[in-house]
This record gives sequence, C-alpha cells and structure tokens, in this order.
Amino acid sequence: MGRIYYDGTEETVAQNKRIANAFMESFNALHYDDVDGQAALCRRYFARFGQESQLKKPFCCDQAVNISIGDGVFINYNCVFLDMTHITIGNRVLIGPNVTLSAAGHDKSHLNRGGGKCFASPIVIEDDVWIGANAVILPGVTLGKGCIVGAGAVVTKNVAPFSIVAGVPAKPIGESQ
Repeated sequence: MGRIYYDGTEETVAQNKRIANAFMESFNALHYDDVDGQAALCRRYFARFGQESQLKKPFCCDQAVNISIGDGVFINYNCVFLDMTHITIGNRVLIGPNVTLSAAGHDKSHLNRGGGKCFASPIVIEDDVWIGANAVILPGVTLGKGCIVGAGAVVTKNVAPFSIVAGVPAKPIGESQ
C-alpha cells in the first residue's frame, strides 16, 4: 500500500522533518489574529496554500512540503497532517477541530514495525467537502466532491461524491445536497 520508507533513516525524510519543524515553530508562535502572517508561512512551506484559505493554530505536520490546499479552505484548531506523501485538499473544504489526516502508517508485521518500516499513501479531498470534528482520514483515502464526514468518524475507504459517512469505521448514512 503506497510507498515504503524507513522513518528517520532517509535523508529526504529527515530534511523535510527539519523543514516542517521550522514551519510549526514559526506558525504556532504567531498571534492568533495574524492571519496574513499565518497565510504567508503556509505559502512559503506548503506545496500550495490557496487564496482566502485559513489554517488555525495549533497545527502539526510531518513534512509540510507535501501539503496542497485549494482556495477558500478553512482548517480549524488542533489538526494533525501526517504528510509523508501528498495530502491534496480541494477548494471550499471545511475541516473541523482535532481532525487527523494520516497519509502514513506502519507495517502490519510486528517484526518490521520495530525497524521503522512505514508506508505512505496519498490522501485526496475533493472540492466542497466537510469533515467534522475529531475525524480521522487514513492513508490512501479519497473524499469525493461534496461529501460530509461525520464528527468522530474513522475513514478507512474512499467516500463517494455527495455522500455522508459516519462511525468507526465510517459507513454511508445518507447523501449530501
């Protein structure tokens, strides 16, 4: 599933973690009202940070450089993006507080986990998606256009456009409009 890497051993991974740490230290130290400064830092470190988008602090990420955010996106407080590969967020997406987007995971075998064997698989969030508070989106998931992810959901599989999912694991419960 996705690309294999060894946490902390690849130079690119280590370099990007240093970059992400510099970003998080600077970003999370800014005053809450300094929206322009926050956006400037996001544009400097992320692959893309769209117009009229907002990221609330505190915020944590693994690499920063693998995050691409469209226009008019709102990401609420205390989100975590484990971006060991690409996390792509479309336009007009709403992300509630305490949401985790985890594009990384550990090997299923206990024999490999101790050696730092990990995998990374991209997350794609299409336009007009709403992710409720405390949701977790796992590696390799695509959230289709206009879908809604209920608060506290754990999304392990792709979500169809204009559907509503909730639960652990997330299952379809309706359609959005």
